[in-house]
This record gives sequence, structure tokens and C-alpha cells, in this order.
Amino acid sequence: MDKKKKELKREYQQNHTPMGVYKIRNIANDKVLIGTALNLPGAINSNKFQLNAGSHPNKMLQAEWREFGGDSFSFEIVDELTATEGPGHDYRADLEFLEEFWLEKEQPYGERGYNQKKKGTEERLRLIAHNRLNQVIEPVRED
Repeated sequence: MDKKKKELKREYQQNHTPMGVYKIRNIANDKVLIGTALNLPGAINSNKFQLNAGSHPNKMLQAEWREFGGDSFSFEIVDELTATEGPGHDYRADLEFLEEFWLEKEQPYGERGYNQKKKGTEERLRLIAHNRLNQVIEPVRED
């Protein structure tokens, strides 16, 4: 049984769908979008489809796609995560770490890119507290 398990693991590692970090680069102005995916080819195809259809969730990227045209953009895989565990392993935490690394390295914000800065823990807690304080509680009607 052990031999069979090792063989299955080796086969999975050799045949897994590529996962990792990708970059969409606007060649005209060098702006980039950094993203991660458990299925890199699928994510790249999905981004291209959404951009061509005019329905990409990143409005700034979509606007510049319309302005410069699809030929002004490149799609690159910048970091691939190698499967080291069995088929049931969840690699999302590893991808999140890689994404943070590449966001820190590229700084694709504002004039340099299409990503939005993620809120830090303190900022998220402050926002939650603010929302709770401003939450309107409807009075209970007694009939």
C-alpha cells in the first residue's frame, strides 16, 4: 500500500495543474496587475475572456484595455508553486504568501499598477468598529 501511495503522489506532482502568481502587464505604460491562481492557465484565460468581453472586475484595467487594445498587454507567469503534498492539500495559504511577496516586490499600486492595497489588521479592525458604531438598529415594535 505504501508503494502505491508514493507512486500516486509522484504522479500527482508531475501532472498537477500549474498554480502560482501571474502578471498582466500593460506594455504601453508598464502598469501591472498581480494575481494568484490554483489554475494558472485557467486564470489567464479567464482574465483574457473578461477583458475581451468588457466585464473584468478591475475597472481601471478594463478601461485601459479598451484604450490601448489587447495587443498592448502581456500575460506572464512570474512564480509557479510546485505541488509537494498529495492531491488533497490546500495550497491557498502558500499562494497568499507568494502574492504578498510579489505585491511587496512590484508595488503595483496607483500609477504603477492595477492592484488595490490590502488593508492591514489594524485598519480592518478600525473599519469593523466604525461600522458597528454606525449601525442603525431598528426599534422593535410592540403591537
